[in-house]
Amino acid sequence: MSVFIGGAWPYANGSLHLGHIASLLPGDILARYYRLKGEDVLYVSGSDCHGTPIALRANNENIAPEDITNRYHQEFRDCFRKLGFTYDLYTRTDQPVHYSIVQKIFRQLLEKDYIYKKGIEQLFCENCNQYLPDRYVEGICPICGAIARGDQCDTCSSLIEPLELKERVCKLCGGEPVVKGTEQFYFALAKFGNQLNDILAKSPSEWRDNAIKLTKRYLQEGLKDRAVTRDLSWGISVPIKEYEEKKIYVWIEAVLGYLSASMQWAEETNSDWQRYWGEDVTAYYVHGKDNIPFHTLILPALLLGIGNLHLPDKIISSEYLTIEGRKLSTSKNWAVWVPCMLERYNPDSIRYYLSINGPEKRDCNFSWEEFINSHNGELLAAYGNFVNRTLVFVEKYYDSKVPASNINSEIKRRIIALYEQVGNLIEKGEFKESLESIFSFIRRMNKYFDEEKPWISVKENMSLCKNTIYTCVQSIINLSNLLNPFLPFSSQKLRDMMNLDKAKWSYIELEAKSPIRDIKILFKRIDKERIKEERQRLLMNGVE
Repeated sequence: MSVFIGGAWPYANGSLHLGHIASLLPGDILARYYRLKGEDVLYVSGSDCHGTPIALRANNENIAPEDITNRYHQEFRDCFRKLGFTYDLYTRTDQPVHYSIVQKIFRQLLEKDYIYKKGIEQLFCENCNQYLPDRYVEGICPICGAIARGDQCDTCSSLIEPLELKERVCKLCGGEPVVKGTEQFYFALAKFGNQLNDILAKSPSEWRDNAIKLTKRYLQEGLKDRAVTRDLSWGISVPIKEYEEKKIYVWIEAVLGYLSASMQWAEETNSDWQRYWGEDVTAYYVHGKDNIPFHTLILPALLLGIGNLHLPDKIISSEYLTIEGRKLSTSKNWAVWVPCMLERYNPDSIRYYLSINGPEKRDCNFSWEEFINSHNGELLAAYGNFVNRTLVFVEKYYDSKVPASNINSEIKRRIIALYEQVGNLIEKGEFKESLESIFSFIRRMNKYFDEEKPWISVKENMSLCKNTIYTCVQSIINLSNLLNPFLPFSSQKLRDMMNLDKAKWSYIELEAKSPIRDIKILFKRIDKERIKEERQRLLMNGVE
């Protein structure tokens, strides 16, 4: 079986924050796990380099959009590398291969009448002398009354059109736009309503609950055809004569990036992209709540329109992450920025916290107190302590070699069962519960160490002591496998100390007399004074 994993494409118009990582991290956990199992995996993503947020920022900074995208694409690559993300390809949507494929698909859909021309009324700013793309318009959401942009309301998750907004203003100049006639291309989304309903009916065990509920709501309200072109200077040109000045709107071309990235990877590696888009594949799509309709409605409809391509199987859609009890806001700088966090904290600490406390099924709050306490309490005091006390004991009493003995049969059964239990949970997208299961075992092993008292038995009952330490060593070896999808850096550090080859998803035992060298502490204690310092930094940077 092949496994395709598509991670959402972050906009290259600003730094990554913890909310981004919370929604994207499940993709890397899945990729690492399936590779450990020996499955054929393709894991792709990239930087979304088009769209009005980038054009707006470039306009505000009086520089070219390419300068913005180059800056943040490189920053994204560095952050994902430091966090241990194992993309097979992390690309960008301004690549020639992406342009070519998107334009080819546009023409295919046009020929099949899934894309058509339509005369419409659109908002025009007379001050700026231009038609306004959706995100250049801001106003009051007609559904919930919140401030919303012209394509989607982040408060109620409604897909809206700019003309539906009340009290509309141009985001460039603040003036009130007028309504003016123009012509755009539309995607016939409504034609796919029955097929999308059928896909939803098969999804209960494969999609997150938020994806099911939101998609059901859109379908019940009735799908509307959506414009796929806009009057923009930045983006992929419409490949139709006399319409080249118009651009293909980002919401259609960005989701096609999963397909174009697969093709780009295949071209660069002389591989076959089609095996990840055919029948014998499981396709995961990993993203945040705000991207649900684009992955459960838009992408499937586009793939159906193209034909003979594998549809999404599993939707891993995270809820929102708040910061210290307040809604995350990039405009108000109320966020924890990933580049800054990576300068000060262990990447495994970040991965652990966002897996065990992240917005998997409900909105969750990031708290500096909880982050530092989870590092000190679980990673250091539980996991790190168990590893260190065991390996130091081997170093001190057995000349840094694994003593000859037999593993406790009950603990061996528990480890073997963990592989199946944790694996099943990961495949279902239950990352929090899977990691909790492993740490429950770690706490049990710390208790086992305390109850067996090897520091006493080493003097009074050598056979019992060897059995205890051998059991703990074998547990640690298997923890380096089990925790690899979640905590890759400490897992590799552990494997280096124990001279182990690559990890795999199955029970292993280290032979007696195997050497253990250069013992290192997995995690260092974080001073609790940092809680106050970090909160103060957040308050100083944030804007009310």
